[in-house]
Amino acid sequence: MRYEEPETLAEAVSLLTATPNARCLAGGGVVVASLNANIIDPELLVGLRRLAELFGIAETAGGVRIGPMTNHTTLAADERLSGAMAVVRSAASQIAHPPVRNMATIGGSICTADPDADLPGALVAAAAQVEVVGPAGSRTLAIEDVFVGRFQTSLAHDEILTGVVVPRGVDGAVGHHLKFSRVEGDYATVSISLVLAMDGNTCSYARVAVGSCGPVPVHADAADQRLIGSTLGSTDIAEAAQILVDAANPVDDVRGSAEYRRLLIPRLLGLAVSRAREQANV
Repeated sequence: MRYEEPETLAEAVSLLTATPNARCLAGGGVVVASLNANIIDPELLVGLRRLAELFGIAETAGGVRIGPMTNHTTLAADERLSGAMAVVRSAASQIAHPPVRNMATIGGSICTADPDADLPGALVAAAAQVEVVGPAGSRTLAIEDVFVGRFQTSLAHDEILTGVVVPRGVDGAVGHHLKFSRVEGDYATVSISLVLAMDGNTCSYARVAVGSCGPVPVHADAADQRLIGSTLGSTDIAEAAQILVDAANPVDDVRGSAEYRRLLIPRLLGLAVSRAREQANV
């Protein structure tokens, strides 16, 4: 296996194009673990740490742009990720433990496409977009269009994620990520990522994503619409949750059975709504 550290994006794309059996290396947690477990056997690893343009967080006219090599510790500490964008900050702060957060990156979380991870659902709830570059040029796509299956994305093997754009969202919105796990730092048995805005006692905006309940984060427009315009009473939340339960496709594993996960969705959605309303002071 070869290892290369390109100095430019163009060089990195060229390396990937010339070697179909190549993998990018960001923080390295998943890739190194997969190598050690003989799950993957790439001909080439392309290290991205020399590409300065892939690091950092910058405010834009409509929100925040995050470099894919930005680690979770940095995300969790950045106060510019406020309002609706706080759902991303909230999720980053709950990932694993400090040593992992110091190394793992947002780009790695996206490109690994692990539906049990925290950030994919939070990015879906935030209606994020991603920027990618490949031999045919650059393109931008919605985060929901990136995740196509468990550990599968729609990105070509020679495309590189270059940015994550998180919109500021509607005025007064708050974002919250709630996870239920066996022990602190574990993957979630179920997670709820929620962006919520209120107009008095009436919900004026809602966007919910459920993690660990399918091959991709579960998002249903009908669930959002059931909450919008309501007072977020118990019936409103229960009916929205049932839509999400019906859309979910969980599996049985060591963290819980599929049926247990379905039972958790309504309870966690109610708690996430309650905590989001506390943040919004309504």
